[in-house]
Amino acid sequence: MILAAAGAALGGLLFGVDTAVISGTTSALQARFALSDSALGFTVASALIGTVIGALTAGAPADRFGRRAMLIVIALCYVVSSLGCAFASGWYSLVAFRFLGGLAIGAASVVTPIYIAEVSPAAYRGRLVALNQLNIVLGILLAFLSNFVIAGLAPPETAWRWMLGIIAAPSAIFLAITFLLPESPRWLTVQGRGDAAHLVMARLGFADPDAEVDRMLAAAARDTHGEKPRLFQSAHSLPVTCAILIAMFNQLSGINALLYYAPRIFELGGAGADTALLQSVAVGGTNLVFTILALFLIDRFGRKPLLYFGSVATAAALFLVAAQLESAQPDGTMVLLGLLGFIAAFAVSQGAVIWVFISEVFPSTVRGKGQALGSATHWVMAAAITWVFPVFATNLGGWVFAFFGGMMVLQLLFVWKLMPETNGIALEDIDLGNAASGRVGLAAAQ
Repeated sequence: MILAAAGAALGGLLFGVDTAVISGTTSALQARFALSDSALGFTVASALIGTVIGALTAGAPADRFGRRAMLIVIALCYVVSSLGCAFASGWYSLVAFRFLGGLAIGAASVVTPIYIAEVSPAAYRGRLVALNQLNIVLGILLAFLSNFVIAGLAPPETAWRWMLGIIAAPSAIFLAITFLLPESPRWLTVQGRGDAAHLVMARLGFADPDAEVDRMLAAAARDTHGEKPRLFQSAHSLPVTCAILIAMFNQLSGINALLYYAPRIFELGGAGADTALLQSVAVGGTNLVFTILALFLIDRFGRKPLLYFGSVATAAALFLVAAQLESAQPDGTMVLLGLLGFIAAFAVSQGAVIWVFISEVFPSTVRGKGQALGSATHWVMAAAITWVFPVFATNLGGWVFAFFGGMMVLQLLFVWKLMPETNGIALEDIDLGNAASGRVGLAAAQ
């Protein structure tokens, strides 16, 4: 079970590397292709535009052809994208291959959390799905580290190619591993292949595969009522609303603006170019440490308590950064502490919770479509914020971080008033159509 979850979570590692590696190339790309701030924003956001399409289109084939088949396709896209970026002959080809990589990232953000959730029992589901987030932030740290090392070793005119092309190595490893993964037993059950699901669950180490398969069959019958499963219906209104809002607030924190433009943000605070790259590594390291901490907290305390803490702490850190950047003489140390505080609070809260929560709240019959909706919302917001951030940062300075802080205050209200708690409940027993008082209904008890 752990090996299956960890193997699938390698898609998250590539997700993180491919997401953050562009941060070390922005200055070189702007100089190499004579890009305006707006064109640079589009270049960085081209991958994010791909993630939107990848997230929107991955759910249906994952429901039809299986989670494992989609993971294989994702791995192939990662390999082609990284090699294409490394050998790009011009700006248009670079953007095209970055777009392909974005397709893979978007699809991975849908399929990987679903797969891990569906091979995990309720007691361990939070931390196993959070392995994906751990690998994402590990990938981000590796991207920052590799950018720092390559910038010191390779000539400036070719360093960006090495930064983008090095992703091919872990991509090839992930491709090989996907062929060894078992198919999701819950997907097999929905497809009417109960015997195959039983064998997979026995292989994964479930204590009572027969009882688990019977529960899955009963849940599938309950959720469909003999009809073709539809995502947009009144019974799914709460999970749809929650998935959209948690994904929107995740990006309205400004997390991807920080990850993509970390060196530039530190330069705004007075750091030199080399120091800014090194401080970016500190951001990646902090992200990793506090994501590891979240693995031990998410199943113990639940999803909502982590978001309560994260909303308050990220807002405070963002307001501190805004105040420093708007002061007459910004204190670089305080900017660094504020951004590290933000990344720590984000990692231990919404960074760990988002993919776990979205993978839990939808029934198995529409889980692929529901995860696609949440992921697509996440990536639409990420693309929009990443595209416009260079322009807004130039014109607004620290006020852009004050805006992000205000969004975290609104997130606190969403968690308090609307978000249900899903911790410790089997996927088949989560019934948000009957949720009340912030706690999901237990379908089995009804």
